[in-house]
Amino acid sequence: MTLERERSRRCIVAGLAGAAAVVISAFANAASIIDEWSSVQAPPPPTLTPVTIDRGTTALLLLDFNKQTCNAERRPRCIASIPQVTKLLGAARAAGVPVFYSLGGGGTPADILKELTPTADEPVVSAGVDKFAGTDLESMLKKKGIKTVIVAGVAANGAVLYTASGAATRDMKVIVALDGVSADSAYAEQYTAWHLVNAPRIGSSVTLTTIDAIKF
Repeated sequence: MTLERERSRRCIVAGLAGAAAVVISAFANAASIIDEWSSVQAPPPPTLTPVTIDRGTTALLLLDFNKQTCNAERRPRCIASIPQVTKLLGAARAAGVPVFYSLGGGGTPADILKELTPTADEPVVSAGVDKFAGTDLESMLKKKGIKTVIVAGVAANGAVLYTASGAATRDMKVIVALDGVSADSAYAEQYTAWHLVNAPRIGSSVTLTTIDAIKF
């Protein structure tokens, strides 16, 4: 190797080492996402897609619309969503689509908001954030041949996120009616929408839409 080539090699090695040191230093100065929190920009909003459902294989899940979890004091955003959710419920019933309810916060069926009161043949399950956990929801859906669920409910980052994900991991298609989904804050709703369409294994099964864009 000539002296000139050796000098060139040493310059390249030194340059690479310097670049690596800069990268390492940058990571060292940002120990976690907390250090970058204020500089993180929200990604573009996900696409909302109109959907036409198959009445014979679709069910509507109304999650935790009971007074303990949906009230003007704790979650006014939930109260604001009720007119649209009522419209969705009416359309589903008119189309013969089965409706399933869940309860959260220690509620009972009598605590479900009066606009959304279940009929005698509409099942109600009670569970934590994942409404499949410790309930018969999966078996009831399978008995009816359900392959797609429409999800509306509260909280976005609780019952909606975990139950929609649970349906997706059980090989169901999931339609999330975002104007029927609420939380304590807009950020929680935003995060949930992003997560549902970007999470591995989940995102490919989830469609985000609005209630008026669902055709029965």
